[in-house]
Amino acid sequence: MNGADLPLPVELVALDPARNIRRRYAIVASVDLFGMIVVETRWGRIGAAGQVQRHAFADQAAAERHIAATLRRRGTAETRIGVAYL
Repeated sequence: MNGADLPLPVELVALDPARNIRRRYAIVASVDLFGMIVVETRWGRIGAAGQVQRHAFADQAAAERHIAATLRRRGTAETRIGVAYL
């Protein structure tokens, strides 16, 4: 697998200055030295260190399912935190 086959990086931002909400969510997929697809998710307040989570997948379909599930959850942000990710 090469880098051309990987899903594109995703960057989401939720801003509401009136409520002091400044959140960032990023998803990046890459291939490690063993040929596994590593999906790295970073989230947190803009300007802060935030948190990171990495998941390794043996095939691209599993990695894409994980990314799709994560994006579905981010899609509900407006009902959960009152601000949609853009």
